[in-house]
Amino acid sequence: MIVATSILQKALDAALSTGADFADVFLEDTYSSQLGFLQQKADTAVVGQLYGAGIRLFFGHEIIYVTTNDLTETGLVKAALKAAQSRLQSATLTANQTAAPLKLNPFDSIHKYGQRPWEMQRERKLNWLRSVDEIARTRNSNVTQVDAALNEKFQRVQIANSKGLLTYDERAYTRLRVETFVEQNGVKESSHDLDGQLGTSEIYDSMNLRQLAESCVDRATLLTTAKYAPAGEMPVVIDNSFGGVIFHEACGHGLETTSVAKGASVFCGKLGQKIANDCVTAIDDGTIANSWGSLSIDDEGLPTQRTVLIEKGVLKSYIVDEMGSRQTGYAKTGSGRRQSYRFAPASRMRNTFIGAGSDSFESMIRDVDYGLFAKKMGGGSVSPGTGDYNFQVQEGYIIRKGRIEEAVKGAALIGRGIDTLGKITKVSSDLKLATGMCGSVSGSIPTTVGQPQILVSSIMVGGRA
Repeated sequence: MIVATSILQKALDAALSTGADFADVFLEDTYSSQLGFLQQKADTAVVGQLYGAGIRLFFGHEIIYVTTNDLTETGLVKAALKAAQSRLQSATLTANQTAAPLKLNPFDSIHKYGQRPWEMQRERKLNWLRSVDEIARTRNSNVTQVDAALNEKFQRVQIANSKGLLTYDERAYTRLRVETFVEQNGVKESSHDLDGQLGTSEIYDSMNLRQLAESCVDRATLLTTAKYAPAGEMPVVIDNSFGGVIFHEACGHGLETTSVAKGASVFCGKLGQKIANDCVTAIDDGTIANSWGSLSIDDEGLPTQRTVLIEKGVLKSYIVDEMGSRQTGYAKTGSGRRQSYRFAPASRMRNTFIGAGSDSFESMIRDVDYGLFAKKMGGGSVSPGTGDYNFQVQEGYIIRKGRIEEAVKGAALIGRGIDTLGKITKVSSDLKLATGMCGSVSGSIPTTVGQPQILVSSIMVGGRA
C-alpha cells in the first residue's frame, strides 16, 4: 500500500482550505489472523484485512477527524474537504493555506521480522498450538480443558502531514494466549498467561512453550487447595514482570497528556517534584528491539524514543503527543498511538516499566513480619483522574516472619497510584517485562508492562476477614 505523494499533497491542501493550522493523513493496510485450539482440536480460524485512512485537522486545540475506505485521489480529497468544511462557518484562522512540500523521512528500523503471517503454513501454527495442549495435559491429569489462541497482525502504514513529513512503516505482532482449567477434589480453578512480541515467525523458536503451559497448570492446581487471603492493610511484595501492571494503570495513564492537558491527573503541575522514593525510576521506552510495545515511528510519524518519566523519585517527563505538546508546551516524546485508522491518535504508553534497583528479593521478604507476596497479578480497574486502583492477585502467598509460606487466593490490592509510589521502599535488580493490551481514547493497543520485584510498605489488601 503506497499512495502517491501528489495525492497526499492534494488531500492535505484540501484539509487546510478553511483555516486549519495542521493536518495529517494516516493510511493503513493491516492483515490479521486468529487461530484457536480448544477441546483438543482446531476451534477458530479467522483471517481479515483492515484498509483505510484517517484525516485529522487542528483548529487551535480543536480536532476534526474523519475516516474513509476510498484511498483514491477523489476519495481522500473528498474526505479532507468534508473535515475542513465542518469549520467553514466558524473558522477564524487564515484560510487557503497549503501544506509544506512532502519529503520522505526514511529511518533505520532495529526490528527484524521473519516470515510474514500469510507465508507460513496454517498447519504448522496449529501444530504449535496442539503442542501447548499436550504439554498442559501431560503436566497434570487433573487438567480438564486447555484454551490456546494465536493472534497475528501485520500492519503497513503511510503517514503524511502539513509540515512536510512523509513516512512509511511496517509492524508485525504475534501473541500466544493460554488458559488451563483444572478440577481437583471437586474444586475447579483456571489460570491464564500470554506472551508476544513485535515480530513474526521467529517467535515460534524463541518462546518457551513448556514453561508457559506448565506454569498455567501449576498455578491453577495450586489454587484448588489455597485458602482465601486475609483482608487488611499490610506490606506487599509485588513480583516482577506483569506486576508492573499497577504502575501502568495507576500511574502511567496519569502521565499521558491525554489526561494532563485537561487537568484531569493527580500528576498535573508536579514536573520536577519528588513523587516517589529515591529507589524508583520509571521509563517509557519505545526503542527496545522487537519488544511488544515498541515502534520505529509512532502513529504520527515521529521517531519513537526512550523517555525517563521518573528519575530517583523525581517526575521528569510526561508522555506527549502532537496535540498534547500543543496544549501543554512540553516536547513530543514519539508517543502518538492508535488502534487503527478508525481512531485519532493520542498520547499512549509503549514499553513502560519501573527500572532495575539495587535491592535483593530475599531482603524484601526478610523485611516483612506479616504481609503478602503478590507473585502473579491479574486484571483490575483504575480511575485515571485519581489513580485509584483495584487489582486482583492471581497467585499470592502469605509472608510470615520473613518467610514465604502458604498460598492464598482471592486477594485484591486496593490503593491510589501516587500514594503507592511513595510507599515503594525497595526495588530489586531483577527486571522483567510482560505483554498486554491497553485500552484508552484511541482504542486498544499493544503495550509492555514490567518491573523488578518491589516492596510496598503498606497496601490495603482485599480478602476475607
